[in-house]
Amino acid sequence: MAFATEIRSVPFFNYPKAFGEFEEQLVAIFRDVLGRGAFIMQRDLADFEANLASYLGVKHAVGMANATDALMLAWRAAGLQPGDEVIFPSHTMVASPASVALVGGVPIPVDCRLEDGLIDPDAIRAAITPKTRAIMPVQLNGRTADMDAIQAICDEHGLMIVEDSAQGLGSQFKGRYAGTFGKAGVYSFYPAKILGCMGDGGALVTNDDAIANTARLLRDHGRNHDGDVTMWGHNSRLDNLQAAFLDLQFKDYAEIIRRRREIASIYQARLGDLEQMQLPPAPVEGGDHLDTYQNYEMQADRRDELKAHLREMGIGTLIQWGGKAVHQFEKLGYSGYRLPNTERYFERCIMLPMNMTLTDDEVNYVADHVRGFYGA
Repeated sequence: MAFATEIRSVPFFNYPKAFGEFEEQLVAIFRDVLGRGAFIMQRDLADFEANLASYLGVKHAVGMANATDALMLAWRAAGLQPGDEVIFPSHTMVASPASVALVGGVPIPVDCRLEDGLIDPDAIRAAITPKTRAIMPVQLNGRTADMDAIQAICDEHGLMIVEDSAQGLGSQFKGRYAGTFGKAGVYSFYPAKILGCMGDGGALVTNDDAIANTARLLRDHGRNHDGDVTMWGHNSRLDNLQAAFLDLQFKDYAEIIRRRREIASIYQARLGDLEQMQLPPAPVEGGDHLDTYQNYEMQADRRDELKAHLREMGIGTLIQWGGKAVHQFEKLGYSGYRLPNTERYFERCIMLPMNMTLTDDEVNYVADHVRGFYGA
């Protein structure tokens, strides 16, 4: 091998190393927050919400227990009614459509584009019925969908947008951040996300005052600042301690994005000539898309054999969501659906390691063994 011969393994995500790089600061935050007894809805949460809203250029950010809850409360706050249809890409985690179904809506899966795995605007247009109320773009892998085309469809048919940007914090389309295009957008702070906490966490963002106010009530049992219960609500508050952890990492978010794009550039340089695989769009400057590479998901011939080979070399990989699109989970009632691009995508998709703990040598070690598998 040409690079990094001393390396023996590259885990898909190295949680101990990620903690170790912030250990001193995280422990200090832990002691500070616990020393103040500041557990629920305290200033650390308010500070993080303000910093997140400022970064995105939106009026409101509302911390939630997780992104799934944030989506559910977004639908409730936006007025989705039982029986309303919401179009979403089947290439997503089941949490996306579950958020619709659990508030009484009907999630309608559509196909993706093979070049990036994101929702296909043509497939959206073909799926619209008189019951369609909304479109839910899912901004996967740190890339934003073609929001111009999606907005045009919504304008034509009088539909609303709620974005599942769980994997999209910081990604942009034509200079505008994922999560800021529709009535509301949501983000996940699951530990493996670009901005991850030490457990579950999420946020809803919006420029709509009414949606923000309703979301704040819904996350805390429907209670207002006076303790008066004004509606049936949930218990979905982002823990104050987790918010403090997130705010620490958020201070270096621009550097985090820069480094992930740098890693993607190494993969592109080392693997871009292989005919047996289709890499995600390369990081470019000045184009319509600014990708943050939450994941590095590519499409590969002999995918399962490649995964086994990399495992033997100590390299961790991931095939998302058990290797199935949402419409392929039979018990969800989608037996009549045929989405050829999505099905082809799931036959070939695989994720390589992509996170801030990786060194250049480790990235090259991964690339060496991918190339070696294909005899390059």
